[in-house]
Amino acid sequence: MVMEQDWTSSHLRSQPGVAHIKAQYLTTKEHFHQELHTYKESLQNSSGKASCKSKEDDDTPAKKICPEAVANAAEEWPPGTGTSTSQQETQVVGQLSSGEPGEVFGRPMGKVRPEVPVDVMEESAEAQDGVHEPIKTIKLLEIAETKGDKSDIKQKRARGQNKHRPHMKPSHYDDISLCSAFWQGSEGECRFGSGCRFEHDIETYLKRKLPDLGSQCPNIMAYGCCSFGLTCRFFGGHKECITPISQNAPLHKGIAVRNLLNRELQQRLRKHSELFTRADAYLAAMGKTRRGLSKSSVISSSVPNCGDSFVHNEPLSFSFETTANNVGSANFQPNGDVHTMGALTDEDVIRLRQPEKKSVDFRNKLYLAPLTTCGNLPFRRVCKRLGADITCGEMAMCTNLLQGQTSEWALLKRHHSEDVFGVQLEGGFPDTMTKCADLLNRSIDIDFVDINMGCPLDLVCHKGGGCALLTKSLKLQQIVQGVVSVLDVPLTVKMRAAVMDKSNLAHKLIPHLREWGTSMITLHGRSKEQRFTKLADWDYIKQCVQVASPVPLFGNGDIFSFEDANNARETDVAGLMLGRGALIKPWIFTEIKEHRHWDISSGERFALLKDFTCFGLEHWGSDTQGVEKTRRFLLEWLSFLCRYIPVGLLERVPQRINERPPYFLARDSLENLMASQNVADWITLSEMLLGPVPPHFSFLPKHKANSFK
Repeated sequence: MVMEQDWTSSHLRSQPGVAHIKAQYLTTKEHFHQELHTYKESLQNSSGKASCKSKEDDDTPAKKICPEAVANAAEEWPPGTGTSTSQQETQVVGQLSSGEPGEVFGRPMGKVRPEVPVDVMEESAEAQDGVHEPIKTIKLLEIAETKGDKSDIKQKRARGQNKHRPHMKPSHYDDISLCSAFWQGSEGECRFGSGCRFEHDIETYLKRKLPDLGSQCPNIMAYGCCSFGLTCRFFGGHKECITPISQNAPLHKGIAVRNLLNRELQQRLRKHSELFTRADAYLAAMGKTRRGLSKSSVISSSVPNCGDSFVHNEPLSFSFETTANNVGSANFQPNGDVHTMGALTDEDVIRLRQPEKKSVDFRNKLYLAPLTTCGNLPFRRVCKRLGADITCGEMAMCTNLLQGQTSEWALLKRHHSEDVFGVQLEGGFPDTMTKCADLLNRSIDIDFVDINMGCPLDLVCHKGGGCALLTKSLKLQQIVQGVVSVLDVPLTVKMRAAVMDKSNLAHKLIPHLREWGTSMITLHGRSKEQRFTKLADWDYIKQCVQVASPVPLFGNGDIFSFEDANNARETDVAGLMLGRGALIKPWIFTEIKEHRHWDISSGERFALLKDFTCFGLEHWGSDTQGVEKTRRFLLEWLSFLCRYIPVGLLERVPQRINERPPYFLARDSLENLMASQNVADWITLSEMLLGPVPPHFSFLPKHKANSFK
């Protein structure tokens, strides 16, 4: 046994990028999945259901579990604190034996040789990117088999996004849909009459409706009412009197979710009749200035290292101050009259000066990064409870906002618990960015606006946004000054160190951003070419902090523990932004503020999933469409949560964000299920909270590196 443990330690140390786990927890891939299969069989057998097939024999990724087990998991899970893991499993699922978790996994570990994923063994330390690179998922493997040999596909590393992953609208999971006029009962009247394509017979609908998931409706508990009525999957727990929720309905001590898209505003945007007085004034003045320039003064974006353009050619300087009274005032007449409507107010005549604008104290704060897909409102609520100070909505494209797209405006919603909240805009043109900032400034409740200069996706960069702005200094100046001129709140910028590796240019841009009116800068210590590979360059971030002074600069990259945060603060950054670290373990905010490693139990982690589920049902709805949308975002989050290794299992604390876990058996069955990188196991976790998946359900993670079959 001692020799086996010695071999384990030496073997893992020889594998670059693999986390060091105590020898008694290490296992093989086959043993790990066999134990998970045994655990899930016990869940179904104890409920009187037939045992499920193994993953290798099942063609579908979803694994059904009984409604009784779902109800127990969703309603009877106790708080994680003060309860042992064995007691938690007995209380929640009620399916395990009365013995300790160690008896379930009672096989001797001394003769089991540990195993790490093959792609981890073949990678060098410099190629670690902090994300799992497992084998192709089910759908991708089927597609690949039609193009070539299956053995060749397995050897190829899974990179990039699943751009052609299957997508099915949540509304299609219902066999029958009830007309919205009858959601609250038979007193409704449909304006379409017999021509309506939805069901009007309530009895027929209730017979074919999917079963309820529980007796406590999240909307009833949060708002005191539920607008989904008969379609709610928790309708059995509704009171007799159900009234639709109002936009200004009270929510505990605050108000309901804000920043909703007004129907009249949406119609004006779609008909292009919305007025942009401030933006039009700035753009007209910018057009006059540009016509007076020679072509040689415009910095070309085709120069390979455009950061040097700030040395050889000074950026464009307008002949007027963007913060002075002339921009946006009623007396300022650009090229052509600006048509206005309504009474003339002091705000129209006298523009706010920069010192008079709303100020936000950014210093010494923990900032949850704007995360596409996973940084939704329910996830931000979870992080706020765990200690996040600043939150920001997901990246929103300014062109979609100006078109009044409902899905894009949904990214701007703000919960009352988000005391410091901003929105992030993406765009590559001064006119659309300035108009969008002008629109948001008077339409929604925000504390700051952030410009995305760090997105490395080709879809964004090829349109001139994201990292492409780093090489287009003229457009960047026009965008920043234009947005500052129309906003009454601070403007912040999130950027990367460079476009190409080893060609940093952020230190050349930061002084100009400071002069153009930026209130705060966030710097990710990687280039666009690096994406998330290698480690963030915090020495370069320290250099940029000195260049940015007195403007606060936040650092971002590879913060995964309070020790990493303490090391980052030694660079004199004003605050810290956390992205992937918050996705993998959202309790990192608590660890940083309390200066400790939190050995969180499986019960406490499951309680976080339950909170996210309740928040999701409040946000997306408690009908079948809302349940399945909540499930999809939960599965996206689980693709990151599975990378966490419990502190009690680590041989060396803390875990690094670029270290991948080998196969291990944790301290209880639920902890093993949460550590699985298999999509089917994530779906099992979602079924414990949201019930069985509907027929023809399919899910593929957004990133190819997030799961394997």
